[in-house]
Amino acid sequence: MKTASLSPAPKASRKLTRDQLLELEQKEKTSAQKLADTAITLLPVVSGLAAMLEYALLPNAFANPRPATYFVFLLILFCLYTGALGVGLVQLTKGNKHLMQRLRHKAPLYTLLFLLLLVYDFLTLKTAILLQPFLPCVNSIFNIAWDDREYLIISALYSLRLLFFGYFIGVITGLVTGIACGYSPKVRYWVDPVIKFLGPIPSSTWIPIMMVLVSGHFFGASVFIIALGVWFAVTVASMTGISNVDKEYFEAAKTLGASEQQLVFRVAIPHAMPSILQGMTQGMSTACTALMIAEMMGVEAGLGWYITWAKAWASYNKMFAALIVICLLFTAVTKVLNMVKKRVLRWQIGVVK
Repeated sequence: MKTASLSPAPKASRKLTRDQLLELEQKEKTSAQKLADTAITLLPVVSGLAAMLEYALLPNAFANPRPATYFVFLLILFCLYTGALGVGLVQLTKGNKHLMQRLRHKAPLYTLLFLLLLVYDFLTLKTAILLQPFLPCVNSIFNIAWDDREYLIISALYSLRLLFFGYFIGVITGLVTGIACGYSPKVRYWVDPVIKFLGPIPSSTWIPIMMVLVSGHFFGASVFIIALGVWFAVTVASMTGISNVDKEYFEAAKTLGASEQQLVFRVAIPHAMPSILQGMTQGMSTACTALMIAEMMGVEAGLGWYITWAKAWASYNKMFAALIVICLLFTAVTKVLNMVKKRVLRWQIGVVK
């Protein structure tokens, strides 16, 4: 009697990413849904062409020096999207749908961006319906931003210096206070009333007081105001995160012979890290707001000061240029902070590579 030959053990199945698992779970789209996805993905192309044609063909209501600046900007946006769309189509023929899915998801936002630019240009440069020069056209804003780029760069560097100086002071003091209050009930007994007293007071309220106390040292006063707002956000988040750590973790660590220092740095802080990083993100938002208020009221440098100076000279196109720089700058800072947050908390992302 022949013995049955043992078949080789099956190879371990290839691990799938989260996107691949979601794709397997999705139902097959109908022809109408696929057609709608194609139309939505192409909408930014249509709206981008419409924005460029509107700017190039419609007559202007007033003089528009160096008209090519805004058109080149629209052309760059249009080429970036169409280039990404071309790459996505090539990848789609190879079975990779990731880029096309991202473009489909972002297409309504890109369409809205082109349409907003079209409408704003029509209401300002083409018809002058919006009051001039208080609401300048986009081309005028871009041109003055390029002409005044040295002052804008210097102002941006001053703002970043003040922002990070106050932010990191607030984060460090907030971490110390929050961790101490969350871990030690005795420390929390004394510090909690101070937090409850200072918490409801907006950071901007301290500006006039600090201007009097420091007698002209506006930079130090601004650092204190920024740090105070960040300190409160990080303190509350750290204290809450550590207080919510399960007591069983501490008991298990003590059973294994952990010291007090190890309980803080190996148990409490790692488990409270999501709350701590959330407080740091909230603190950055508070710091950006306090920065602009401080610069507009007393600091003699920075983007907030630049806006106040431009307003005094009725240079409204410079004001809008500075606002665009502020938006780009704060968006970049927030993006970097979110990248750090995702990196630190990568263990929370349920992706199997």
